Amino acid sequence: MALQWMILTYVVAAEAALALLLTFPSPKLLKNRFVSLISLILQPTLFIVPFAGFQLLDIYWKNEHRLMCTSDICTAAERDRYEKSVFKTQRNVILCTTACLLYWCIYQICKYHKEIQSLEEVEKRYKNE
Repeated sequence: MALQWMILTYVVAAEAALALLLTFPSPKLLKNRFVSLISLILQPTLFIVPFAGFQLLDIYWKNEHRLMCTSDICTAAERDRYEKSVFKTQRNVILCTTACLLYWCIYQICKYHKEIQSLEEVEKRYKNE
């Protein structure tokens, strides 16, 4: 189970790095090549959205069937273990939503950049006429 969260963590880190690289100012030629490369990578990496969705469903199911430890009959160790699992669950939910949100942001940035590029080409054609 920890391998899934480690993979998701690395994917979120890579997505964050890509989003930063896309938003940093750079020369136009370099930016165009970089956006086209990331656009090619986006389609195969779409797997992260259903993967994160499945993980969210798994978290929801485990949360609904978790034993509660809120009464006085629980020992301090059991209560600590319960609170630790709640914190891990919250962290994992944030990780899953961040993965989906970053993927969407990268997709939108690439889409807007391509639209700007096509509008610049149209403007250049009209100026040449």
